[in-house]
Amino acid sequence: MDFVLSGAAACGACLFTNPLEVVKTRMQLQGELKSRGSYQVYYRNVFHAFYTIGKVDGLAGLQKGLAPGLVYQFFMNGVRLGSYAIIESSGYIHTNGRVNAVKTTIAGAVAGVVGAVMGSPIYLVKTHLQSQSMSSIAVGHQYKHQGMIHALAAIYREHGILGLWRGSSAAVPRVSVGSAAQLSTFSSSKELVIDLQVFSKDSWLVALTAGMISSVVVVLAMTPFDVVSTRLYNQPVDHLGKGQLYEGFADCFSKTLRKEGMMGLYKGLGASYFRLGPHTILSLFFWDELRKLYQQFR
Repeated sequence: MDFVLSGAAACGACLFTNPLEVVKTRMQLQGELKSRGSYQVYYRNVFHAFYTIGKVDGLAGLQKGLAPGLVYQFFMNGVRLGSYAIIESSGYIHTNGRVNAVKTTIAGAVAGVVGAVMGSPIYLVKTHLQSQSMSSIAVGHQYKHQGMIHALAAIYREHGILGLWRGSSAAVPRVSVGSAAQLSTFSSSKELVIDLQVFSKDSWLVALTAGMISSVVVVLAMTPFDVVSTRLYNQPVDHLGKGQLYEGFADCFSKTLRKEGMMGLYKGLGASYFRLGPHTILSLFFWDELRKLYQQFR
C-alpha cells in the first residue's frame, strides 16, 4: 500500500508542476555546448518562457509530456517513496529514537536508485516530448514523436530494449542525489519543527514546512545532475544508439562545464526551483497526509 500511496501523491503534484517541467527542460537545453552570447535566447527567464511557449506552442504546449510524466511519477516515486516508507517503518533511519542523518541519506539514495532505474525509459520519452516545439523556438535535438506509446515503440524498434534505458547513467546519480537530499532533509526538518513546537505534532503544517525546507536543499544539490540528465536523454543518436554529443555522464558534465562554465550546470535554476520546489512540497505533503489517512482507516 505504501507504493500506491506514494505514487498517487507524486501524480497529484505532477498535475500542477508539469508546465514548469516543460519550461525547465527547454531552458536547460537552450545554448547547449555554446558559450554565453553566441546563441539566440528564446527563453530569457521562467516567466518569459511561460509566455513564449504559451504564445507559440499554445496552452497545450505547457502540458507536453503530461502522460509520461504521470506514469513516471507514479512508478518512480511509488517505488522510491514506498521503499523509503518501508525502510523508515522498519526503524532503520532512527538511532535512540532520533532521526539519524547518515542513515536517512543512505536510505534515500538507495530508494532513489531503485526508482530511477525502473522509471528511466519513461523519463527518456518525457524529455523528448517536452523538448519538441515549433521550429521558431526550438532548442536541443528535436524528435518527432506523436505521443508516449509511439515514442516507446519507435525507440524499441530502432535501438532495442537497451535503447529504452539510454541516459540512465545520468538518471541514477540525479535521482539518488536528489532523493538523498530530499528525504533526509524532510525527515530531519519534520523532527525539528515538531521539537520547536511551532505547530501541533499532527498538523498538516508540519509536513508542509518540512517540504519547503527540503525543496531548497534538493534544488541546489540536484540541478547540475538534472541539466546533465536532460541533455543525455535528449541528445541525437546514431544508428547504433550511440550518443552523438556525449559519451556518458562524466563526458557531458565536463563538456558543459568547459564550454558554458559553472553557470551552464545551473541553467534553468529558477525554473528548477519553481518546478522542483512546489513538486517537492506537494508530493511530500500529499505523501505524509495520505499515509496518515491510511493509518486512520486501516
